[in-house]
Amino acid sequence: MSHARISPLNPYAAQPERRPEGYTTIRAAARPGHPLRVWLNPDHGPALLALDYELCWATTWMAAANRWIAPVVGLPELPYVDFGRGLFAERPDGVHWKTEAIVEYAAGRAFAWVDDEQSPADTLYVRARHPGPALLHHVNPRVGLREADFTALAQFRTSLPDAG
Repeated sequence: MSHARISPLNPYAAQPERRPEGYTTIRAAARPGHPLRVWLNPDHGPALLALDYELCWATTWMAAANRWIAPVVGLPELPYVDFGRGLFAERPDGVHWKTEAIVEYAAGRAFAWVDDEQSPADTLYVRARHPGPALLHHVNPRVGLREADFTALAQFRTSLPDAG
């Protein structure tokens, strides 16, 4: 089974007074003393589970995503990529700080990474260092996951040799 890293479930760049349709608002403390407004769509969890991926969190929330995000969107507790000291570390090559850890976590297996901060440098890094199929799919942080994003994930999944 392929792995997927899904973000942003929170369309944080939407206009503050315009919560996207279908979303609910929570206040979550990913870090002590820093409550955040987070918009989440309860339909996303079931839609992600229906894609036949082994899901994991690859988010700055790390383990806290299971406490704050998963219950709202209808996901079970999921494994997560532990970014450790790499969390927010800028790289001189322009590769996103998540990319290396995600490639290591995938360990050669096919994976899809859905994010709002990928760049061509990340694509080049993955191509050079990951032997399996990989989909780096950009999501607009103003609107969050949409039907077209789920379609792209489903198409990638069915293109894999183990797709049944």
